[in-house]
Amino acid sequence: MRKALIILVLALTYQFSWGQYPHRSISPKLLSHAWPAQWIAHPEVSLLEYSVQHFRNEFSLAETPEQFVVHVSADNRYQFFVNGQLVGRGPARSDLLHYRFESYNIAEYLQAGDNVLAAVVWNFAEDAPVAQHTYRTGLIVQGDTEAEAMVNTNIDNWQVYHNQAYSPLTQADFMVYGYYASGACDRVDGSQYPWGWKTIDYSSNDDWMKPQARVVGRPYGFRYGYGDGAVNLYPRNIPMLEEKTERLAEIERATIVVDDTFLQGNQSVTISAKQQATILLDHTYLTMGYPSLTVSGGMGSKIKVTYAEALYDENRQKGNRNETEGKEIVGFYDIFLPDGGENRIFQPLWVRTFRYLQLDVQTGSEPLTLNDLSHQFTAYPFKQTAFVQADAPTMDSIWDVSWRTARLCALETYMDCPYYEQLQYIGDTRIQALISLYVDGDDRLMRNALFQFANSITDEGITLSRYPSGFPQYIPPYALFWISMLHDYHMHRTGDAFIRQFIPGMTRVLQWYENYLDTNNLLRGMPWWNYVDAIPEFDRGTPPGAQDGHSTLITLQYLYTLQQAVELYRYFDLPDFANHYQRIADRIQPAIQETSYDTSRQLYADTPQQDRFSQHTNIFAVLTQTAPEDEWAPLMQRTVTDTSLASCYIYFRFYLHRAMQQAGLGDYFVDHQDIWKDMLAEGLTTFAEHDEDTRSDCHAWSASPLYEYLATVCGITPSAPHFSEVRIAPNLGYLTEVSAEMPHPQGTIRVDLVRRGNDRIQADIELPEGASGTFYWQGEEVELKSGKQEIKL
Repeated sequence: MRKALIILVLALTYQFSWGQYPHRSISPKLLSHAWPAQWIAHPEVSLLEYSVQHFRNEFSLAETPEQFVVHVSADNRYQFFVNGQLVGRGPARSDLLHYRFESYNIAEYLQAGDNVLAAVVWNFAEDAPVAQHTYRTGLIVQGDTEAEAMVNTNIDNWQVYHNQAYSPLTQADFMVYGYYASGACDRVDGSQYPWGWKTIDYSSNDDWMKPQARVVGRPYGFRYGYGDGAVNLYPRNIPMLEEKTERLAEIERATIVVDDTFLQGNQSVTISAKQQATILLDHTYLTMGYPSLTVSGGMGSKIKVTYAEALYDENRQKGNRNETEGKEIVGFYDIFLPDGGENRIFQPLWVRTFRYLQLDVQTGSEPLTLNDLSHQFTAYPFKQTAFVQADAPTMDSIWDVSWRTARLCALETYMDCPYYEQLQYIGDTRIQALISLYVDGDDRLMRNALFQFANSITDEGITLSRYPSGFPQYIPPYALFWISMLHDYHMHRTGDAFIRQFIPGMTRVLQWYENYLDTNNLLRGMPWWNYVDAIPEFDRGTPPGAQDGHSTLITLQYLYTLQQAVELYRYFDLPDFANHYQRIADRIQPAIQETSYDTSRQLYADTPQQDRFSQHTNIFAVLTQTAPEDEWAPLMQRTVTDTSLASCYIYFRFYLHRAMQQAGLGDYFVDHQDIWKDMLAEGLTTFAEHDEDTRSDCHAWSASPLYEYLATVCGITPSAPHFSEVRIAPNLGYLTEVSAEMPHPQGTIRVDLVRRGNDRIQADIELPEGASGTFYWQGEEVELKSGKQEIKL
C-alpha cells in the first residue's frame, strides 16, 4: 500500500492573521497536523522537466453549501477553477522552506448536483522565472473539514492530463535587449488542446489518467513521518491580486482593414486564407496582466503576439515613446496555432507587460476570424488613499506616473521591474515599501519582503540581494538596506514582536561586515558584487575601493546602518549589542574624517587616496552625521554644484534628497524634478530604470516622488517609533500652496499649507486621535496635538 505523504503546515502567527480575510478560514488542526491530501502529478511525466498538466475532480452535492473551504497549492504555479469559473491563481511566491497555499471559500461557485474542480499546473523547470522556486511538479487540494475532504487530492478521485499543446519559448527564440529573468513564454498548438476541460460538461477520454501520488518534499523541508517526506506549507500572507478587464486603446498601424470597433469588442476581423497580416496596437500606457485573444476558424494559421514597453529605431534607440514612425517592435512573444474551432481563447499562463502589442498572423488554407482582444490587468491590490495637490500642474502628472510605476512593480512580491526581471531586490524594495506606507498604508507586502529577505540570509551571515530567487546573487550593501527597512518599519508602524524576530538576523549581517573592518576602521575589500549605483564612474555600479579595500562610501553606509541598528537594540533592551556596535560606529566616524576628508576641496573622497569624489559619499557623510552639523548645508551645496563629482542616477537621488532634507535644504527636490519631467516629455507612462540609455521603462525605485511629495515637500515624517510622534517640516521651494492627505497607523494626516511671502506660512493640520508632534518652519517650532489646528508663522 502506498504510504501517505505527510504535509506539515506551520502557522506564522506573528505574521499572519486569518481575521484579515473573513471570507476564508482554516481548521486549526491543519496548521499543526499532517494533511490527509496528497501531492499528485501525472504518472508518466518527469516532475523535473517542463510540463503543463490539467486536473479534474467531479463530485456531487445534495444541496448547495453555505461554506465550502479548500486549500490549494502547486509547483510551480496553478490556476484553479470551479465549474468552469476562475477562482484563483497561485501560489504566492516564496521559497522552498516557506511554500505558500491559498484558501478559498468556493460555496458561491457550487451547485446542487454535479460539480467539477479543475486546475492547470505548470512547471517551467529551467525556463521558469528566476524569482520562481521549484522542486517537483505537483498539485495539492485539501478540504478544510471532514465534510470538505471529499475533494482532497488523492489518486482515486482526480484525473490528470498532460497537455502537450504547450511548449516553451525562451530567449533562444525571442530577442530582449538587456538582462532578462521573467521566464518563458507560451507556444500553444490548438489542435492538441483539450478544449472545455474545466467545465462540468466535458467528457474526458483515454488521455486522462489516474494521477500518481508523488513525494514532493522540499530538500531542506523534510520532516520524516511515514517515510515519504514532508513539506512545510504556510498560509498565504498577502491578499489576492487585483484583476480587472481593460480594452486596448489604439491601432497604431495595420496591413489589413481594422478599426477601433474591434478593440472595443464590437466587431470581429476576418483575415482571408493564405494571407499575412500585422496589427500594431498601442495601449497608450504601460500595463501588466493577461492578454486574452479569442479566434474562430483558421486551421493552419499562426498567430504571434509580441509585447514591448517601447518601440526601437534602427539604432536600437527608443526615443520618444509616443513616436512610432521608422520603429519596430522587439520583445518576447507568444505563439498560438488555432485548431479551426469556434471562439478559441488564448491567454498566456503568466503575466505579460506591454504598452505596445503586435499581432503577426499567417493564415493557412482557411480564413481566421479575430473575435476579440482584451486584457486582464493584474497587480497587488494597492489603493491610493493619499493625495498631494499643489500649484504646479506637472506634479500631478509626476504623481500619476509614479503611482503607475509603483503598481506595476508589485505582484506577489515587490519587483524591480515588471518586464525584464520581476525580482524583489532590497535596494528597490526599501523605496517601494515606504511608498506603500505613505500612499496606501498597506504594510503586508513590506512585512512579506522583510520576512523573505531574512529567509535568504546565508550561513556566512549575508542576505541575498534579491529574494525569492532561484539563482543566488549577493550585493552586500543591499543587506545593509534590509536593516534600514527594519528601522523604517519600526518608525512607521507598530509591531514590536514582528521586528524583534529579525534582530538575530540583523546581528549576523552586522557581524559579517565587522569581519571586514580593517585596522584603520575602514572596510577592506569585500567579496561579491558591491553595487551602489549604475553611474559610468562606478565599475558595474561598484564604487572605488569596494572590491580592493577602503571604500569610504560603503564604510559610511555600514556606519549609517550601525546607527539605525543601535536604535533598535536600545529599543528592544539589548544594551550589550547596542554598546558594542556604538563603539564600532564611534571608531569609524573619526577614521573617515581623518583619511577621506579633503580639506582643500572640503569634500569627502571615495577612498583615502582622495583622487575620486562622488555625490554618494558626501551624501552619507551627512546622513551619518560624520560631517559636523554646521557643515551639512555647505557640504551639500558643494556636492550638488561641483560638476567634477560623480553624480547620482535616479535611484540614488532618494538618498540625495534625504541628505538635503537633513541639511535643511529640502527645497532642492521641488526645484530639481527635471529627470521626471524629461521622461514625461519623452512619452514615458512609467518612470525608467536609469537617467540615460535605460533598459527598463518601468523601474520601482524611480517612483520615489510619491514619497518625496509627502515626506519632503509636505515634510511629514515620524519622529518617534510607530509614528507615535509626527514631524511636519515643509519644504515648499517655489510652491505657494500645497494640500495633502496620507494614511497613518491611527488614522489620517491632513495638511493645507499656504505660503505668505518668502518667510510666512499658514498651516491647517489635522492629526489622528492619539498622535502628537511638532511643526517646523524656518527655525520656529509649534507643538501639534490630535485633531485640527491652525498655525500662522
